[in-house]
Amino acid sequence: MARIRQRRIVPPEPYPWRRVIGGVTLVLVCWGIGLYREYQPEADTYVETAQTLLPHTFRDGIVHRRAKGVNGQVPVPPVYINQGDTLLLTVHNELDVPTSIHSHGLRHDGATYMDGAAMVTQCGIPPGESFTYEIYGAQAGSYWLHGHRKDDVADGLRAPFIVRDKYSPYEYDEDVLIYLEDWYPTEVPKKMAEILAPNSVGPPAPTFATGLVNGYSGNDSRPIQFVPGKRYRIRVISMSSTMYWRFTTPGHKLEIIEADGVTSEPCLVDGFTLAPAQRYSAIVTAHESGDFNFIYNCTMYADFIPRIPGLNPRIYTGLIEYQRDAPIKQMEVVGDDQLVWADDLSMHALHGEPALPMERQVVLETRAFISTERINYRKLGTLPYTEPLVPSLFTAMSMGEQAMDPRVYGPQAQAYVVPLNQSVEILLKNPQGQPHSQHQHGGWFQIIERGPVDRSELEEPPAQANFSLANVPFIPVRRYSGIPMSRDTVDVPPFSYVKLRFRGDNPGVHLHHCHLNPTHSGAGLSITFVVAPDVLQKTLRIPQALYEMCARQGIKTEGNAVGNWGLDMTGLPPVPVELPNSSPKVPLPTDAPPSPINPPQPIN
Repeated sequence: MARIRQRRIVPPEPYPWRRVIGGVTLVLVCWGIGLYREYQPEADTYVETAQTLLPHTFRDGIVHRRAKGVNGQVPVPPVYINQGDTLLLTVHNELDVPTSIHSHGLRHDGATYMDGAAMVTQCGIPPGESFTYEIYGAQAGSYWLHGHRKDDVADGLRAPFIVRDKYSPYEYDEDVLIYLEDWYPTEVPKKMAEILAPNSVGPPAPTFATGLVNGYSGNDSRPIQFVPGKRYRIRVISMSSTMYWRFTTPGHKLEIIEADGVTSEPCLVDGFTLAPAQRYSAIVTAHESGDFNFIYNCTMYADFIPRIPGLNPRIYTGLIEYQRDAPIKQMEVVGDDQLVWADDLSMHALHGEPALPMERQVVLETRAFISTERINYRKLGTLPYTEPLVPSLFTAMSMGEQAMDPRVYGPQAQAYVVPLNQSVEILLKNPQGQPHSQHQHGGWFQIIERGPVDRSELEEPPAQANFSLANVPFIPVRRYSGIPMSRDTVDVPPFSYVKLRFRGDNPGVHLHHCHLNPTHSGAGLSITFVVAPDVLQKTLRIPQALYEMCARQGIKTEGNAVGNWGLDMTGLPPVPVELPNSSPKVPLPTDAPPSPINPPQPIN
């Protein structure tokens, strides 16, 4: 059982990459100087971080391919700061295309322009230029930094970002980080060209990723060192672009204390599933005896591509080491259906906020969208998302009262304007045979309810899926109880819906998108929430450097989505036209058997 108390987290001294200037703590980090190394830069206020397309890299021991790196190296080492610190991250772009960096999971209250979503809150950083992100660590938790323009994430531009608690509500002795990635043999631009190729008869054939654990092949994981009787906080971060992961520690129970940066009441499980971009922290108590070592399991899989032994799933194991020469404890083999898995409806946020009222409902639905040119797009609203010609934040700041009209953001931005402090329920429906990992910028949402999509709305699964409508399990309706759990990324399984609620208390422009990159988000599975643009105009001051960065690229910084005034969309790129019946709906069999549910146990 977890022990709860307020404990001061004291950083190790000296702290060479930490500076206090004018009463503000600034953290200086140089990426790419070796795995896990923190390097003391010569500058006192910032560090130059260059993004480079490396000639080739050999991370998984199988594929020798090009990758995007930082300071000439891939993988990008983790970044650590303490709660209340400010990370100054100067990004120098040595690519031949614009780029940006998103700090995934942080709210950026009062500084939405630091969110890092290109053509949403900023113009991309042009080739050969630099921009400094000021990232305030208000929220303790497990996050990650990644590129947010086109193909950056899947080609290697990603790193864990940990904000250590100033006062931890849980007692533990050491912090252990495990970050998981999928690594594909094909560079993303080539894959996207296949996905969005005109006159295609369907999605391209799937390719199979290899799994990376802490930056390199999951087959080469370093042991986790345990000392008998100590308590370890294990942070597991999925930085995958497409594949899902399961994490278990046979012989040790996991007491979940955090999901996506939100501290939870302790919840006892055997393991958890991580959709792309999800994170968990769990306390693991070491055994009193060190007579045996144990195995931990990281399984990478996807149910929407063919199941082929050795390719999907891929099973990786690592060692929990008490003593170097101790034997490995042989555990009874138990099927996944006999284990207790993390379930966000059975978890409770420690902050104790009750479920928000539903003052407005926004219905989003994941759908295929095949255009008349036979391009395979995807959509959450009425159209596939594409970038506006003016960043949406700049439109919100410059359009006066018209900023409250969602039409000024352009039809392809799929904008929803949310008044200040309005409570919004998202009914997110997935009638497809593929899961979706939905992420919202600018804050968290509460998980309220899950259930089945109406049978009349279902789509036939893709041909490469491991199931058909004939064997889809029964999906029960389930709601939160007590205090709902909050997080920023939610898995939406096939043929199901989820109800989410958030309050518009963070004025800004926030993307809501699928985090399966590039096949879903890159094909248009995004919408935009514009929160309180009237308040933004009175309170926000966008740094002049961001205006100048746009100007040097010939990008307008005022007006509607195309830089005109009012609703004049002259110059808008052609809006795709959907091919009739491109999202066929097929009824679900009525005799599908129920599926077992084994929820985790809340700990009193």
